[in-house]
Amino acid sequence: MSEENNAPVINGVMQKVINESPEPPKEGDIVEGVVSAIGRARVYVDLFPFGSGLIYGREYMNARDVLRKVAVGDAIGAKVVDAGNEDGYIELSLKEARQALIWGDAEAAVSNQSVFNLEVKEANKGGLIMEWQGIQGFLPASQLSADNYPRVADGDKDKILSELQSLVGKFLSVVIITADPKESKLIFSEKGSAEKENKEEKVSRYEVGDVREGEVTGIVDFGVFVKVEDGLEGLVHISELDWGLVENPRTLFKVGDKVKVKVIDVKDDKISLSIKQLKENPWVSAAKKYSKDQVVEGVVIKFNKHGALASIEEGVAGLVHISEFESEQKLKETLSLGGVYKFKITLFEPGSQRMTLSYKEANS
Repeated sequence: MSEENNAPVINGVMQKVINESPEPPKEGDIVEGVVSAIGRARVYVDLFPFGSGLIYGREYMNARDVLRKVAVGDAIGAKVVDAGNEDGYIELSLKEARQALIWGDAEAAVSNQSVFNLEVKEANKGGLIMEWQGIQGFLPASQLSADNYPRVADGDKDKILSELQSLVGKFLSVVIITADPKESKLIFSEKGSAEKENKEEKVSRYEVGDVREGEVTGIVDFGVFVKVEDGLEGLVHISELDWGLVENPRTLFKVGDKVKVKVIDVKDDKISLSIKQLKENPWVSAAKKYSKDQVVEGVVIKFNKHGALASIEEGVAGLVHISEFESEQKLKETLSLGGVYKFKITLFEPGSQRMTLSYKEANS
């Protein structure tokens, strides 16, 4: 086939790659990634396909109580404070993103009916004040269990208050039934805690590595809830939906979809699930085909302050650094969006999904 006949097909592929490629993160963005390494007073976060993020210095100290509980492989959300420092890392902050993360956890807790053992801090005539992850919430008297419900024959409000005040300082097993970040509203219920024992018994039948068929029952910004049996749902975190970057889970799934999931964590009365781990990681196959110093063809899919992002195949992309060119203008004059060029692989770390490319070395 002639080059002219090939052109529409190639251009169509280029346009598809361009349209589907995500925007690189910028200052102020809330991003999600996976912890790839933990050093001394610093945490590295894989922000595929844009490189590595770094929490260190003052930002590490501000969130050290949270970061001490973080392990390699954990999904983490943070705010971009520098889209690229002099060492090439995207600097991140947990402090400003922390509230958003907590509310995300609260929404997940609502769906999972997670049970928490919380101390009663205060009481008023309507119910009890409790605190969860630094957020104050309310447990209405109507949501107390039969054992703790104030039994006042004449309905005297002062007597009801006195009964409720007797619970201050005690710990109650509760579930979150309402989590509204816009209204800063957190509502608890003691009634749902009786389901914990039954749920733990169901969860005990699952092991890491199990593959199950399930049904999508809910979709939120941070992932998808999948029912694997009656009375038991698991969360597929957004980072476990696909090997490519997923910005909106709703573009991939809808409630009612039948999906196959893999159990990746079993803890107490909940399970964590993955959909992407049942698919081949494109970087695994890429590791067999590519190597450092190899010359490859790539499609320019994005420009950013660091240079150009070029895709050598779906899900595998590398950065062509701006330092290879006299200026940003010269880079864009040399490389056009959607253009196919030869590049030399100068860094290839498929395990951490990192790659850098050189236009100059491939075309000198």
